[in-house]
Amino acid sequence: MSRQDGALPPVPDDIREAGRLAPDHWLGVVDPMWSGEGKPPEWAMTGRWRSGPDGEIVEWEDNPGYRPSPRALGWPEPADEVDRAVQLASTGYGPGEAVPAALVGREVAVLTAPGGEGLVSAAAPDGTPVVPVFTSSVFLRTAGRFAFELVGVDDLVTRVPEGHVLYLNPSAAVGMLLDPGPVRDAVRNGAGERPVAAATAVGSTAPVVTEAVHPVRGTDA
Repeated sequence: MSRQDGALPPVPDDIREAGRLAPDHWLGVVDPMWSGEGKPPEWAMTGRWRSGPDGEIVEWEDNPGYRPSPRALGWPEPADEVDRAVQLASTGYGPGEAVPAALVGREVAVLTAPGGEGLVSAAAPDGTPVVPVFTSSVFLRTAGRFAFELVGVDDLVTRVPEGHVLYLNPSAAVGMLLDPGPVRDAVRNGAGERPVAAATAVGSTAPVVTEAVHPVRGTDA
C-alpha cells in the first residue's frame, strides 16, 4: 500500500537519518531475520520509504510480495531445533530438508492408545491421517493431559501406520505435517550430521514437507 496523502506510519529514527543523507531516494526495509549475503530477495523486503528532495520522508510503500519471518509474525522463540527448523521452513527462511535432519537422533513424545498399545492417530484439518509427535515438553503440556511415551525417532518411523504422516508439534505456533519417508532416509543417511542448506523461498516445492499447519487461536487469523 502506498501512502501519499500524508498519513504515514511512524517513521523510525534510522530511516529519518537515512533520508537526510539520501534525499529523493527509495529506502528499502529488510525483514529482521534475513541474514543472507548480497542483495536481499524481493520476498524478504517488507516495503520501502521514499525521501523527498529536502531529505524528509514523504511516502511508505508496502511490498505485496513480502513473506514475513517467524520474528516478524511474533512467534515465540523456538523451543528446540526441530521447532526452529519448522518455523523457518514454513516461512521460507529455511529449507524443508532441515526438518527431518533436525529429528535425527532425537527422542520425542507420542500419545498412546488405551491400554498403552499402539500410537494414537488423528486427522489433520484437511482429513489427512496423522500421528501427533511432540519434540518438546512445552508442546506436550499445552496439548493437554494425555498418556504418552518417549520414543527414539529411528524407532518411531518404523511404527507409523500405513497412510499416516507425522504431525509435528500441533500445539506450537506452527505445526507441520511431515511424510515419514524422508525421516527414514535422514535416519539411514545420518542427515543430522550434514550442514543445513541455504535458505529457500516460501512456497517452493520441498518434497519432504507436506504442509505447515497454523493453529487458530482466539480471534487471531
